[in-house]
Amino acid sequence: MPFAPDAPIGVFDSGVGGLSVLQHIRQTLPHESLIYFADSGFAPYGEKPESVIIDRSLAIIDFLLQHHIKALVVACNTATAAAIQLLRQRHPDLIIVGIEPGLKPAAALTQSGIIGVLATQGTLHSKKFQDLRDHLTQTTGIKVEQQACIGLASQIEKGELRSAATYSLVQKYVTPLLNAGADAIVLGCTHYPFVTPIINDVIAQTSEPRRQIHIIDTGLAVAQQLKRRLVKADLLTHSSGGADDTAWTTGSQSSLKTAFTQLLKMPATTIHTVVPQRIPADK
Repeated sequence: MPFAPDAPIGVFDSGVGGLSVLQHIRQTLPHESLIYFADSGFAPYGEKPESVIIDRSLAIIDFLLQHHIKALVVACNTATAAAIQLLRQRHPDLIIVGIEPGLKPAAALTQSGIIGVLATQGTLHSKKFQDLRDHLTQTTGIKVEQQACIGLASQIEKGELRSAATYSLVQKYVTPLLNAGADAIVLGCTHYPFVTPIINDVIAQTSEPRRQIHIIDTGLAVAQQLKRRLVKADLLTHSSGGADDTAWTTGSQSSLKTAFTQLLKMPATTIHTVVPQRIPADK
């Protein structure tokens, strides 16, 4: 099907985590209209079976195509690992950009030869991630320490960015990576950039004062890749005016509006959230 340059770009995540990618897209492509889909009614994805994640991803892309998107960003590491290959097979003409843990950028920065990955169970157990990790280790000799962060995305989804419970989880998950010698920590879930201040606090308390620890967030790289794909396809918008942003959620409308305000510092009045009725129930 033909895609129009002034059509919107679809961005989806299991919840509010993809907003960390959305903010980079907005900065990189200020004139593009965006549709954000938060599947908060079914979050978190990281602790669900792969078959469920695939079903959700297929249903969401079909929904967004009804809104005539010209490109899709899968702003969720778990959904990318589970479903992006099938999404591309089903929709070969659509620009589809996914996100994966930034092992290569971390490998370029590490001095210790050890990198740490914070991610969901779904991402760490996926063949896509394991192939990426094994290839990196085999070609560079770099050791990858990985940590499944059970419950952390849920805390962020609830807006608890500075609570004692969230701090405790971050400390529990980051400290072993530092103790193992990692000097580059990969944020392998789009929710995690929103607790970077806590990660930095834990690093300051745990790490040697002169030891530099890099934190890797791949949201900007995704936005830049999206721009390259749009330019190549001659699909950049012709508009030079203000962009139109719309949000949809399978969860709470007020919670998503609050997330835009709290996490992105965008006024909630610019966000319109609706619960779509055509997304099938979880299995």
